[in-house]
Amino acid sequence: MRRLKLRRPRLPRTRAGWRRLVQGVALACVLALLPATWLWVATADRLRTLQDAPRTDVAVVFGAGLWDGEPSPYLAHRLDAAATLYREGRVKVVLVTGDNSRKDYDEPDAMRVYLAKHGVPRARVVTDYAGFDTWDSCVRAKKIFGVGRAVLISQKFHIRRAVALCEAAGVDSYGVGVDEAHNATWYYGGTREVFAAGKAALDVAIHPDPQFLGPKETGVARALASGSN
Repeated sequence: MRRLKLRRPRLPRTRAGWRRLVQGVALACVLALLPATWLWVATADRLRTLQDAPRTDVAVVFGAGLWDGEPSPYLAHRLDAAATLYREGRVKVVLVTGDNSRKDYDEPDAMRVYLAKHGVPRARVVTDYAGFDTWDSCVRAKKIFGVGRAVLISQKFHIRRAVALCEAAGVDSYGVGVDEAHNATWYYGGTREVFAAGKAALDVAIHPDPQFLGPKETGVARALASGSN
């Protein structure tokens, strides 16, 4: 059996060849960064701090993983911000959206329990069990839960993509980016966003259906109609 030999890439031998190679690499880098640049430009006037977040009926918190069934530190920080907005009367309902694709992994219920421990009544927390990615969460917030305007809560490296996608899905959105220490997780998240921006641009262009859509739910409307805080 003959062994397949891999050829080493041939490098240019002339100055003109090297020039074309450098130009090609530069063009590839520019094209790769275009979606990320679009996110920065498209959301420039939509970002707020926790202190100046607009008053609105709904806050949306995106899932960020569980550790032994409890919200990961990043997710806990998102939930802390949502609880603060609720306690200050700046939002009335918190929609928590995350992954519950298997029985032993339930982000939304873990998020609801955490919020209940931090001053948000369970009746004021609505769970979306099919928020498998940011686009799915945004589309479902609009089409399934009837959210027309919301404050979105996530880490700063993710919030621009969340706002852009929810705006594209028809939700008038403002984003609150939670501060984090610049550790390995933060750098991983920031790097991941460069690549995720490309998928975001594609989602906005073709508007794919979520992995699971399902029937409309009245949880947000019921929570808003259930009385005062």
